[in-house]
Amino acid sequence: MRVAFLMAPEGVEQTELTEALSAVSEAGGESQLVSTATGHIQAFDHLDKADTFAVDRLVSDASVSDFDALVLPGGVANPDALRMDKAAVAFARGFFDSGKPVAAICHAPWLLVEADVLRGRTLTSWPSLRTDIRNAGATWADEEAVIDTDGPNALITSRNPGDLPAFRTALIKEFTG
Repeated sequence: MRVAFLMAPEGVEQTELTEALSAVSEAGGESQLVSTATGHIQAFDHLDKADTFAVDRLVSDASVSDFDALVLPGGVANPDALRMDKAAVAFARGFFDSGKPVAAICHAPWLLVEADVLRGRTLTSWPSLRTDIRNAGATWADEEAVIDTDGPNALITSRNPGDLPAFRTALIKEFTG
């Protein structure tokens, strides 16, 4: 299982990244950090700077065909920056077009709103995205983890870092089949 983790150069919520990376690793998968810039990703613990993580590949050089699944960690600034990057939006949309599973937590569904892939889907997120998600044609649910398999791919979502145990379980269940 080869999994892409798509992030902006800064603003990702560290625990949402590290817990998902750990889940993929424990399931025997390989992860690559994909970003819109080379160098390192500056993670945050809420509003405080945390660790940095080396970028493995630029999104402009990445191909959906190189991966089996996509993880979108949250943080407020991270998905907000990604949704303004055409290559990042196209990369995320490509996983839906290819029928490959996508997992998103907290604010990360903002990128999926921009990619216009949520119509008819059911998902959860940080509560402030509820209206954006509904306006994108989706149903918003206030649950720890939502697994939606009614579209071309599995879409796994969670609300916040407090939901990480449920997110990890759902992510691995769908990614490993």
